[in-house]
Amino acid sequence: MQIEMLFGRNGLSLEMPEGSVPYVIDKPSFPESTAPETLIASAFNSPVSSETLATLCVGRRSACILICDITRPVPNHLFLRPMIETMMQQGIPIEAITVLVATGLHRPNEGEELAELVGDPWVLENVRVENHFALKDEDHVSLGVTEGRAVPVKLDKRFVNADLRIATGLVEPHFMAGYSGGRKVVAPGIAHHETIRTFHSARFMEDPAAKQCNLSQNPLHEEQLKIIGMLGEVYALNTVIDETRNLVFASFGEIIDSHLAAVEFVRGYTEIPVGRKFKTVVTSAAGYPLDQTYYQTVKGMVTPLDILEPGGTLIVVSQCGEGIGSDHFRQAQERLISLGTEAFLNTLLAKKFADVDEWQTEMQLKPMRLGTIQLFSPALSDEDFKYTGVERVKDLSDAVSASIRRHGSNEVAVIPEGPYVVPLSTSVVEHNR
Repeated sequence: MQIEMLFGRNGLSLEMPEGSVPYVIDKPSFPESTAPETLIASAFNSPVSSETLATLCVGRRSACILICDITRPVPNHLFLRPMIETMMQQGIPIEAITVLVATGLHRPNEGEELAELVGDPWVLENVRVENHFALKDEDHVSLGVTEGRAVPVKLDKRFVNADLRIATGLVEPHFMAGYSGGRKVVAPGIAHHETIRTFHSARFMEDPAAKQCNLSQNPLHEEQLKIIGMLGEVYALNTVIDETRNLVFASFGEIIDSHLAAVEFVRGYTEIPVGRKFKTVVTSAAGYPLDQTYYQTVKGMVTPLDILEPGGTLIVVSQCGEGIGSDHFRQAQERLISLGTEAFLNTLLAKKFADVDEWQTEMQLKPMRLGTIQLFSPALSDEDFKYTGVERVKDLSDAVSASIRRHGSNEVAVIPEGPYVVPLSTSVVEHNR
């Protein structure tokens, strides 16, 4: 039996070994949707807790539109031009409209990559499209600190100072913030490095409520909501895509309520009750663009942990065509390898600010505590691989066979879409919103 896994741009066929019993965990099919242009227009004209887009544009002197960076397959090509043209029709000068790439602490998107991200030459030719740089102090405005946890709130002044502020993004499970999109595009998306590094500190990372699909008492989500409150009037366009990257849902309106509308829609298609655990789990890192670095691959390791038996084997397929990730992440991984998991965690607990990209290494501790982690990534060099802290497999089918023999169980959970699907060991989904 062959199972198609998301892997790079073209996918990967997993040949299940003879005698294995695969349990393929997929999303249920989305309902048949209308044309994407119709979904976008309907969202703009039937907003959640706000006026229509056209009405919001009236009397505004400037606008800033946030888009996610290249690590998110957001269908920007579908909505940027109609959004910008609506702004222009309602009197906002085109020279006063900025599209800002919410990079967080990721690298900037430039050249051909920026063109791919935006997806519409008209936008690049007519509007300023710029990257956010979290390490540039002069690009940010301080709004103070949040009440309670005292998170420093510094945001990109291009967004803060805009007359009309709109965040756009993809709503999908996020292994720390519960769900991506909405408020997360603002913080950490266009936040200063001190804000981001506070979010990525151990007091957030080690909180059991900071996990995928959970918004209840999630400290990151709670602080993001406080930051939106401090910022003031913000709107959002939230999108949901299917496994072939087709748009199936869009909501527009006040940023918090419109985001929650998208979360409520997508929950039933991403949170999958399986009703049991497995000793062997095979998953992906969601394919291009998410699986281009080992840094992003960690998300694929964390998401299926609820169905992995303690002491079991988790096998991840990820292309990692761009290598391990940033120099900062490499340094964190080097410390993990040198110190070991417990000593590495102890170095984090007292820090007010996490080192840049260190948080992803901390998240990797979760699967390492539970079982054996193996990675199939032929493109990742030996030099990079030695800093992953996981086992390398060179033949995927052989790795599955070896795990079956080791654990004495031929039942194998397979998650082709990786972190886009959240399998649960319970037989029903329970939400504490």
